[in-house]
Amino acid sequence: MTENKHFYEPSKGHGLAHDPFNAIVGPRPIGWIASHSASGVLNLAPYSFFNAFNYTPPIIGFASVGRKDSLNNIEQTGEFVWNLATRPLAEAMNRSSVAAPPDINEFELACLTPVAGRMVKVPRVAESPVAFECRCSQILQLASADGDEIATWLVLGEVIGVHIDQALLKNGSYDTAAAHPILRGGGPADYFEVMSESLFQMYRPR
Repeated sequence: MTENKHFYEPSKGHGLAHDPFNAIVGPRPIGWIASHSASGVLNLAPYSFFNAFNYTPPIIGFASVGRKDSLNNIEQTGEFVWNLATRPLAEAMNRSSVAAPPDINEFELACLTPVAGRMVKVPRVAESPVAFECRCSQILQLASADGDEIATWLVLGEVIGVHIDQALLKNGSYDTAAAHPILRGGGPADYFEVMSESLFQMYRPR
């Protein structure tokens, strides 16, 4: 059978208008990470390389491509908070992505309200319907298959406190679509919104 497929080796370039890697691995959940420096300066930044990695204990992680303020802050304090990015908060989330100096508070830039954590000293975003308070468990510098270090760090954290808007809990279950979460797509500006119309169910074979 003849295959009509575009093939490329990433090390030699993709030959397309935009790198397809991010678009293929997607849509991707957004790591909207709150942290603060050792001196207490607040930081809030979205990361598109983010996901959950373990059930018990619950562990989430994000990758800092380059040494960003979030990485530096978490190294200093050992704490961070993940906030759910939703469609109503999309513009605020985008404003918090600005490349600002370390002494700039992105909560203020994005006109968002910090609320003190219950288990950590880092505040969460009051306007976000879901937040995870996290204690850093590991920070790993990534390496290539050849063993060369890459200037990207994977930050993993154990979720030790969870905040959920009661309106998102239906008969004891969390309603994913009701929160209108947004996800990062490919290209320079593509996002997707999770909606109930896209829901389908499959149960595991027994």
